[in-house]
Amino acid sequence: MHTSAAHPLSGHGWTDDRDAEFSVFAAAGLTPARIARVDRGRCDVLVADPDTGTLRTVRADSRPVGDPDPLNCPCTGDWAAVDLAAAPMPTVSALLPRTTAIVRKTSGKRSDGQVLAANVDTVLITVSLAAEPDLGRVERFLALAWESGAEPVVALTKADLAHDTEHILADVRGIAPGVTVLAVSAGTGEGMDVLRACLHGTTALVGQSGAGKSTLTNALAGTDVMAVQQTRSVDEKGRHTTTTRELIPLPGGGVVIDTPGLRGVGLFGGEGVAMAFADIDGLAEQCRFDDCSHRSEPGCAVAAALADGSLPQRRMESFLKLQRENEWIASRSDARLAAERTRRWKMITKSARTPRP
Repeated sequence: MHTSAAHPLSGHGWTDDRDAEFSVFAAAGLTPARIARVDRGRCDVLVADPDTGTLRTVRADSRPVGDPDPLNCPCTGDWAAVDLAAAPMPTVSALLPRTTAIVRKTSGKRSDGQVLAANVDTVLITVSLAAEPDLGRVERFLALAWESGAEPVVALTKADLAHDTEHILADVRGIAPGVTVLAVSAGTGEGMDVLRACLHGTTALVGQSGAGKSTLTNALAGTDVMAVQQTRSVDEKGRHTTTTRELIPLPGGGVVIDTPGLRGVGLFGGEGVAMAFADIDGLAEQCRFDDCSHRSEPGCAVAAALADGSLPQRRMESFLKLQRENEWIASRSDARLAAERTRRWKMITKSARTPRP
């Protein structure tokens, strides 16, 4: 993908491919923009000033492209076609196709999905070292990141507060095959240069409240762009400092999207689990039977790895749990699609039976 270097939005990810996609909207007199923030039917979009070529923020109405399915609604990171001349205020007329999207299941028993950020190149998973990390939760975030289509990176934050950083680093690297895992401290600067070198394009920060996302965002941006609150000393949990997703430019090029802390990390199906557990997937390929359930079949490589301890039982249980969640989401999604098809068919047949005047 080639960057359209001459375009004012190139530093925010605009490319020649996007330029080509936008040609039909340009012919209609619309302006390319990137959504920096969404708030109740309105959004802040970044557009190029036609006179100076510099970027400016415009408040726009995003309701015309709203959709009953939250997956199709405007989100921070989306590329949009904006009608700046619309009255009473500029309007988002269309969204360009997303290259990647971080999608989680909404809370509760519903199987709807929520897009946390769109068109992301790197998902930076923040995990605080101020307390012992929950490896199962890190695995969830890794599955979420892999499923987005972006590249995961794990930042173990608050390294200056940890007593056994190397031990924890080894544990997290053991559950993150193929993923860069770094120990960093925004306060002392430890590991920050290496982290900056790992980030490119658009980076979205995800993690629990209190993981240090806002502090890390400020360190990457080189200025205090995000408010920061202290964690509770009793359990090292934090409040929701960030309440909305916001796109912030970085001094060395690229942008970062700071997201609110996630208490629940519900997966929304797809191949993310298999990619997050690539080690188990690799073992399964060595099993004698292609349809091995890894329970009692002879020649099971997964069972052998569990027996000799090379595959921890905790990791296998985490894999099976996330796999079951994915299967549930898939069944719910299929049921929802079937119900929607039935509803549409009933409307069509009812319309066909209604006599014309």
